[in-house]
Amino acid sequence: MTEVTSGPAPYIYTSTRLRVRKAKLLPKEDYLRMQNMSLPEIARFIGESEYKPEIDELGGVFHGIDLIEIALSWNLAKENQSVLGITQGSLMQFTANYLRSWDIGNVLIILRGKQQGFSVNKIKEVVIPAGELDKIFLDRLLAEESPDRIVELLKGWRLYPVLEQEYGRVIESGSFARLENELYKKYYVDLIAVARGGIKGGREFLQYLQLEIDTRNFQSLFRLRAGGMPEDVRELMIPGGDFSLDELARLGAVDSNDELIDALKKRTHLQSLIDALETFREGLPIHEIENVLTRIKLEQMDRMSKRYPFSVAPILVYLEKKKYEVFNLRALARGKESNLSGERIMEYLVI
Repeated sequence: MTEVTSGPAPYIYTSTRLRVRKAKLLPKEDYLRMQNMSLPEIARFIGESEYKPEIDELGGVFHGIDLIEIALSWNLAKENQSVLGITQGSLMQFTANYLRSWDIGNVLIILRGKQQGFSVNKIKEVVIPAGELDKIFLDRLLAEESPDRIVELLKGWRLYPVLEQEYGRVIESGSFARLENELYKKYYVDLIAVARGGIKGGREFLQYLQLEIDTRNFQSLFRLRAGGMPEDVRELMIPGGDFSLDELARLGAVDSNDELIDALKKRTHLQSLIDALETFREGLPIHEIENVLTRIKLEQMDRMSKRYPFSVAPILVYLEKKKYEVFNLRALARGKESNLSGERIMEYLVI
């Protein structure tokens, strides 16, 4: 394959490749079909799609939910690394930094799994080596019995200072919530620094990051209100979005969900968000609210990728949609294993 390295050519080449891959993602109709399938039927169905190599390779060893879980993890890790492999220059830098969110997820999965006494194989099913910490290193972490030893092995990780600072609180409280929040805060601080570092395409990258941060913060506000709002939410919010920490604190301090919805409606210009906020007055479960906000984010990403077709935006929208395709297939498989109805399972999907 001829390498494309100069001028706008890398952007055109990468964007074209990603548009082709995005077109192969499962349409809504396929999810509607799968909601009426059994677990073996779902495995066969995805084995006839882009997941065929993984289903074929693993089918002789694993079955049922284990086959689906591991095949999905392998496929997503392979796909994310493949996308990184076709990027060059600034696109590669943005993409590589963005994919480091998987490192946070994997470290937390392993630490939580070890703390709760899950087997190595069970933890490994949901670990997705799609970031900077590769499969070999993650397997080393999985081989350790002690969470303390896992933390020791992570001393070379770029986010280790946060882990070192917060891990004592994990031991005291038994909760990973604050550690998780602090890791993601540092992750986004670093991403924003990259976006503002003077690299070509940084402005478009920053716009997406602000959209993602705002979405996460909105989800946190509604989740906190459902579970008990602290006096000041600033420590639980991610800085760097379009909404300042002070503004988020004011939103968190309102007396009711209706007031929060009214305040957000006055502040946003997105009609899709305004329409969605009205439905939140009906007392939707928190997972449905979070899914609606995620769908709006993906819609805005699609618009951004069309507005900036030769930028990092088409890469990010594909990576996010691919991630949610895998999350949806996992939710379907787990729902079927738990004997949930098709209608109930569909409430948890982002489509």
